[in-house]
Amino acid sequence: MGLDQYVTLGRSGLRVSPFCLGTMTFGQDWGWGSPVEEACRVMDAFMAAGGNFLDTANIYTKGHSEKIIGDHVGRHPAKRDRLVIATKFLGNMYPGDPNGGGAHRKSLIGACEQSLRRLQTDWIDLYWMHFWDHLTPIEETMRALDDLVRAGKVRYVGFSDTPAWKCAQAQTLAEFRGWSPVIALQIEYSLVERTVENELMPMARELGMGVTPWSPLKGGVLSGKYTRANKDAVEPSRGQWVKNHLTERNLSIVDALLRVAAEAGATPAQVALAWVQARPGVASTIIGASTVDQLRDNLGALEVRLTPGQTAALDEASAVPATFPQSFLPYVKNNVQGGTTINGVASEPWHLAPRTEAERW
Repeated sequence: MGLDQYVTLGRSGLRVSPFCLGTMTFGQDWGWGSPVEEACRVMDAFMAAGGNFLDTANIYTKGHSEKIIGDHVGRHPAKRDRLVIATKFLGNMYPGDPNGGGAHRKSLIGACEQSLRRLQTDWIDLYWMHFWDHLTPIEETMRALDDLVRAGKVRYVGFSDTPAWKCAQAQTLAEFRGWSPVIALQIEYSLVERTVENELMPMARELGMGVTPWSPLKGGVLSGKYTRANKDAVEPSRGQWVKNHLTERNLSIVDALLRVAAEAGATPAQVALAWVQARPGVASTIIGASTVDQLRDNLGALEVRLTPGQTAALDEASAVPATFPQSFLPYVKNNVQGGTTINGVASEPWHLAPRTEAERW
């Protein structure tokens, strides 16, 4: 599978590449990241390989990430028209201004106008709510987003980092009102972070939201650079943050990752990316790249095919316990199915069920 083997995003006809280029590191305004020239080379290499999906946010590198994208591709119609450019609202760019951020109408529409200016485009292909704003009624957010779609300034709507119950409420409201639906869900998902499998992943599949995982390498923890052997000697570029995530559980996952990578003839990072991209419900995984070489290494994950045994080994090493009610529901199978087999799932008669007509009241 190559970067030009496109997939439709959620319950929509929007075609995106199987990897999305995350641009949070475009610009050095936060004290780290890619200089402008390298960021442009990364975009060019991504597009040359067939990639068409870029992800940014209004707050990334203080707005510079959007500006870099706008300068390099937004102002050039031939490049811009072929791209799916996604950005996010909600982050506050104006300290001291209570309306400078949020998912309410004033902030949302203002943020959209500012992103359009920085991106140097007339429309945003996919507009994400960056995270849940518990201060704003969701109907206000969904109506404002629908207004932007109807005005032609936004083409599609997505949610990021929002509880499953709130996503479900928003989607149901949009369907009932005839507003633009949420077609995509951006959440953290990796071998290290699998708790999303309890609620968010099944919700997204049921309600037509294509999942775009962020941090599939957990900030470098799954890159293969940090192992039991060197975890105390190597100083990660992100310092204490990475060290804090080199827990016993995560190191056990890295152990399994290294074994599978050796078997598959791939790098640990490629295997970790291949694992998450193959998960049910995942549409396009967001990859970050500070350099062209790093981008090319990550793109190699699209050629990795894990065997069932290799996938099972990674699943076992990274498994997380189910939360309620998922932890309870498997035990009601016999009660529900009455000893029959449905969709290939067998059951036994519930031991407390009546066995004869005479026992039924």
